[in-house]
Amino acid sequence: QVQLVESGGGLVQAGGSLRLSCAASGRTFSSYDMGWFRQAPGKEREFVAAMTWSGGRTYYSDSVKGRFTISRDNGKNTAYLQMNSLKPEDTAVYYCAASRPLKSSSYYSSDSEYRYWGQGTQVTVSS
Repeated sequence: QVQLVESGGGLVQAGGSLRLSCAASGRTFSSYDMGWFRQAPGKEREFVAAMTWSGGRTYYSDSVKGRFTISRDNGKNTAYLQMNSLKPEDTAVYYCAASRPLKSSSYYSSDSEYRYWGQGTQVTVSS
């Protein structure tokens, strides 16, 4: 089992940057694939980015590709989401999630594949 705690959210102007962190408990963090999702008011939760347990592969939604970067430091049991060139439409609660290694690249964008979730951190981008 793993527990996840996000931090780093806040209010930023359009064009600015934020880095979200996801701290994981337990000694098996390095064996989990990690994902970031977000949910804006009145909208469904959507996939943002994911990374395999080894860090060898990454996946991004089209809406954030080229602006956001997912990374992880297995020695620190922490995953990160670097968000640059933020837009007002990036405003949402951001969640990190963990899964045992997924068997297909098509699974990474599906929130139902992730068993463990953090409580979320609010990101607000002003225009």
